[in-house]
Amino acid sequence: MKILGIETSCDETAAAVVAGNGERARVLSNIVSSQIEIHKKYGGVVPEVAAREHVLNILPVINEALETAGLNKKIEKKKQRPKNNDGIATLRSAPLAMTDIDAIAVTVGPGLITSLITGIETAKSLAYAWNIPLIGVNHIEGHIYANFIESRNTQHTTCNMQRITCNTQHATYNKKFEFPAIILTVSGGHTMLVLMNGHGRFKTIGETRDDAAGEAFDKAAKMMGIGYPGGPVISAEAEKFLISKLHPSSEYKQIINKSKIINHKSKISLPRPMIDSPDFDFSFSGLKTAIRYALEEDKNWKDRIPEYCAEFQQAIIDVLIKKTIKAGNKFNVKTIMLAGGVSANKELRKQLEKQVLKNNFKFSLPDLKYTTDNAAMIATAGYFKALRKEFTPWQDLRVDCNLEF
Repeated sequence: MKILGIETSCDETAAAVVAGNGERARVLSNIVSSQIEIHKKYGGVVPEVAAREHVLNILPVINEALETAGLNKKIEKKKQRPKNNDGIATLRSAPLAMTDIDAIAVTVGPGLITSLITGIETAKSLAYAWNIPLIGVNHIEGHIYANFIESRNTQHTTCNMQRITCNTQHATYNKKFEFPAIILTVSGGHTMLVLMNGHGRFKTIGETRDDAAGEAFDKAAKMMGIGYPGGPVISAEAEKFLISKLHPSSEYKQIINKSKIINHKSKISLPRPMIDSPDFDFSFSGLKTAIRYALEEDKNWKDRIPEYCAEFQQAIIDVLIKKTIKAGNKFNVKTIMLAGGVSANKELRKQLEKQVLKNNFKFSLPDLKYTTDNAAMIATAGYFKALRKEFTPWQDLRVDCNLEF
């Protein structure tokens, strides 16, 4: 079964084709046109700008996904077709009729309404033109199903740091999942703990009461003026401090010679909000306020940005891990999964895996390329919904920017 996935919930225009294979989906193509460079100067996503870019990119991205998967053979390939900054051909015509796609999966929410509409209306038009079923996918469900994409990366994800030796007992990947499972879903818009008792059987047991973890990263990075999006830049700055602390030799100082770290003895201490609360909810607005006050009181904070980033990152990681392990024990699960854009954070991946294995759970996390918004995860979620015949007539599919999970 081949599924075309379409994802336009925020600022990535994405299309992918996956082939279902039992409990896994094999990716035949995964095309993403990112708008990060466009929105970077604003320090965040501008909905109107994002919507316009989706309209320009959606058909070229879909065509590229179909051609890469070897399915759109009727489209004439020009020898020197112009491409945009993401390397995606700027062909403006609609994809031709298909016979090898079994269904189309598209994100229906949550997300920016003007962005979602572009993907949904395109999917509806193609489903009608090709006379194939349509599947509406919750964006959060898509992130979860990134764990069910067949992985070709045999190297352990946390062994990729240069000059660092990893002696951790590694998790087992690409085996059949054992339910029930707890999924920690962490992204720019959501921080949730989900109990999964089987395919399509989800229950949210905890979520953020205010800022999501990814949003907190963005706002903290903006306070320090170090760039956008906040997650990757804070992680990079934190790594400078951690490497310099663990490896004080001149070789490692060369790596961080631009960071101006001048005081390793001064311990910055930020709160761990709700870490000991009896529930499984999160709150990161207080942490954001705490780092703002800390920066205001420290006249030399610009010389200690890596140190502040390391502490801010660790505060979030500590809360996420403790809540996740507690949930796993309470619900007696067999597997713990990690999902969402913030799951690309190397320290979170490494530290969570260590604690999951220590507590005798199985562990799963997606390949790095499927952590941020992409259509392969939407197509994979669509594949498992197609197995359950969960289709929606194209006339009835509607956008829901506040869709709950």
